[in-house]
This record gives sequence, C-alpha cells and structure tokens, in this order.
Amino acid sequence: MPQSGDLLRLADAVLFPGFAGRTPPDWLRRRLGDGLAGVVLFSRNIAGPGQVARLTAELRAENPSVLVGTDEESGEVTRLEVATGSSRPGGYALGVVDDVALTEALARDLGGDLASAGITIDFAPSADVNSNPDNPVIGLRAFGADPVLVARHTRAFVRGLQSAGVAACAKHFPGHGDTSIDSHHGVPVVAGDGIEAALVPFREAIKEGVKAVMTGHLLVPSYDAELPATLSPKVLTGLLREELGYDGMIITDGIEMAAVSGAYGIGGASARAIAAGADAICIGGERADEAVAVEVRDAIAAAVTEGLLPEERLADAARRVRELAAWATSSGSQAQGHENGYLGLTAARRAIRITRRSTAPILPLSSAPYVVELAPEMNLAIDKGTPWGVGEPLTRLLPGTTVTRLAAGEATGAALERLIGEAVFRPLVIVVRDAHRYAWQAEALRHLLSARPDAVVVEMGLPARSDLGAVHIATYGSARVCGQAAAEVLTGSV
Repeated sequence: MPQSGDLLRLADAVLFPGFAGRTPPDWLRRRLGDGLAGVVLFSRNIAGPGQVARLTAELRAENPSVLVGTDEESGEVTRLEVATGSSRPGGYALGVVDDVALTEALARDLGGDLASAGITIDFAPSADVNSNPDNPVIGLRAFGADPVLVARHTRAFVRGLQSAGVAACAKHFPGHGDTSIDSHHGVPVVAGDGIEAALVPFREAIKEGVKAVMTGHLLVPSYDAELPATLSPKVLTGLLREELGYDGMIITDGIEMAAVSGAYGIGGASARAIAAGADAICIGGERADEAVAVEVRDAIAAAVTEGLLPEERLADAARRVRELAAWATSSGSQAQGHENGYLGLTAARRAIRITRRSTAPILPLSSAPYVVELAPEMNLAIDKGTPWGVGEPLTRLLPGTTVTRLAAGEATGAALERLIGEAVFRPLVIVVRDAHRYAWQAEALRHLLSARPDAVVVEMGLPARSDLGAVHIATYGSARVCGQAAAEVLTGSV
C-alpha cells in the first residue's frame, strides 16, 4: 500500500543510516533535505579531522539539525583515528588506573575533537560490566568487571563528553558484559542472577543525565524470555523507561546485526524496535546503501498503517530525536584546549602492570630485540585496519628491532622454530592479545617460552595470567598509546 508523504517523513525522522564514501551521496543529501534524523559515520567515511569537518558541514547544509554519530570509544574501537590507532586507551585501562578525574578529562578532550569535526553524538561509553572473561565482543571496551567501578567511570566519561557539547550514549543496555556470544552473529543470553549488577552503570549514567542509551541485542529471560532487548517492550518501556525513569533518546545497536534482523529482516526489526520503545534506528555498519535506508523507512511506515506500530509511538520517538538535536545544536563545544595526546599517553603509562619472574636483569633491553606479535581475528566492532602492537614504537626507540606478526594459521611449529633460530643471541619479546581466549596463541606462547624462558611477554588484551615469561607486561589495551607505553617500559625510556 502506498504510504503518505507525511508518514514517510515521520519514519525518516527516526533513522540514522550509514553510507559509503567520504562525501555525502546524492540520495543522502536528498533524504536529509526531507527530514532524515541523523547519519552514522564509520571508518570508511573518515580520512582525517579536516575531511570529517568538511563532510559534516555538507550534511548540515542539507539539514542544519542533523545528528551525526560515530563509535569513538577510544582504545580498540576508534573511528577518527582508525588509520593511526587511538591516542587514548580504552575503557579497561582507565578502569585499571581508576582515576575518575582522568577519565573525565580524557572524555572531555575526546569530546573536543569530536565537536571540532562536527560530530554531535558519540556512541560511547560502553557501560557494560565485563564479568565474563570469555566475552568475545566487550572485553577491553568495558571499564572493568566490578559494577561499582564501571558505574563511576561511566558517569565520569558521560560528564566529560557532554561538557564538550557532544551527546554521550551509554551502551549496550541492559548490559552485554556477562555474555559469551557476539550479537553480530547470534543472540546472547544474560543470566537472571547477573542482570541487577549489569544495570548498576546504566542507573548511574541516567543520574548523570546521559543524553542517549543504546540497546543491546540481548535476551534477558528474567524480563522477557522471547524477545531480545532491542525488540522488547518489557525491557525498553517497562525496565528502561518506567523502572529506571529514563526519558532521553533510546537508539538501537546496528539493526542489521543477526541477533535481531535474523528473525524479522532489517525493516521488520526496525519497526518492532520503535514499537518496543526505541526512538532511533542505527543502520549501516554492514549495509550502507540507499535501498536499505528506503527499506527500513517503508517498513516502519507500513507497520503504522498495518497496526503493528501506533503512530503516536512513532511521533513520540521522533520528538525525542528532535529534542536531542536541539540540545546538540544549542550546546556547542565547551572544550578548553586540546591536550595533543598527552592525557592519553599518561593514562596508558599509568595502566601498565609489570610482573617480574626472574632475578636476571631482563629490562631494560640492552640491544635491539626480536619481536613476535600473535594477531587474532578481532570482532566486527573493531576495524580490521586499526594498527596495534609494540613492534613499531619499539623500533623507533631501538633501531634494528625485528618484528614478525603471525595470524592463527601461520603460527605453526616450523614457523616458530624458525623464529627461535632467528632470535638467538637477541632479546625476545612476545606480544599477544587475549591469549586466554585463543588456543593457538596459548600453544604458540608455550612453544616459544619452552625454548626462551627469558622472553618478555606483553599482553595487549585482558591478562588472564601474569605468570608467563621472565617479565610479563599487561597494557590493558592495544591502542597506539598502549604500545608506546609498553615500548617505553621495555627500553627504560620513561
């Protein structure tokens, strides 16, 4: 059935699509002129701060109140600094330091960068409590595993970001930390006895006045045994709105993710999310063309005419999006001076934890080392092109350093034996990333350390063990500054 122009415009007023390229395509310009609510920028849209500022100015030329969002969590999940790696560590490192003033200052500094680039909503912080060490998608993105610690740093991050005039967005409600499935691929289930702890940071973010909350595609049987949170009126309306008293904008995680689109399609999931209580639909991480944006708009409009989605609910959702846009337009950037990476490097240095298991003088390194970096496949939230590691900054500090990086299929016994041979008479540094979650990394570590017990192990993920190597260095992050901080420790140049 053909939809009225007014109803289609109302549906557009809750959509945040992505797009391909570093300039706005014609279809996006046209839709913005017709009232499209917002746009999500991914690393494919970003070449540098100046280019992003020009891009967002072009978007505002079509719709002055457009909300421009991105996933800039700092640390592993970065968009503005995807080409270089983040100049700020992620949440877990900040939680290890546990200095809320530092977290707030770092978030304010980040907000200044975002505001200067014309970005008005940041899909951060991750308010998840990473209580499951095998979590494949949260991990270092969380501030930690203790709900109270996560809550105080969530508040500090929200406070800092919003003081710079950029809306914060606490995610992934009601908490993706105590799960072992990545919602990009399936439906994670949150245990009933863990939900109250998971809600603590969100309660505190609401008290802090967080402008947006992002839903997680999670099944919470204690509230709804059938529908994931994004599609559940019991979770979004009953829990978030009524029980927790949240009145700001609720935006979905990427609606194309299998946990919600698998059963209903992208359009069907979008309409059900709005009916459940969401106010905005995030699209385009994996699907970013005009056809998808049209499909979602038309599905929402059709849901109204078919009675699945009350028009009053859609109008209420559009109102909350408009209210956030009005705040973003009026707030402007309040950031006072950019720190040029100093805060981020300071935080990364303070997060380093060193365990010495040998009385031999292993550190500082006395000559150029041989570095072996074991590189696992990362989840879809982390751009595969984001640089990481210790080899590059170590090479700058110790010219002559040799760096070899091995992926899962490359860390064979023969390859490791070859590396052991090449590293004879040289210090050996082994860099891993969440070694406890990858059997191949653990086996490669065992192989290398059996031949070289004097090796230094640098863990750039979550350190489940610190008894590996003659010296174990935990960075609690793989951001560029975390690699720099580790290299300074290795060379004694701090």
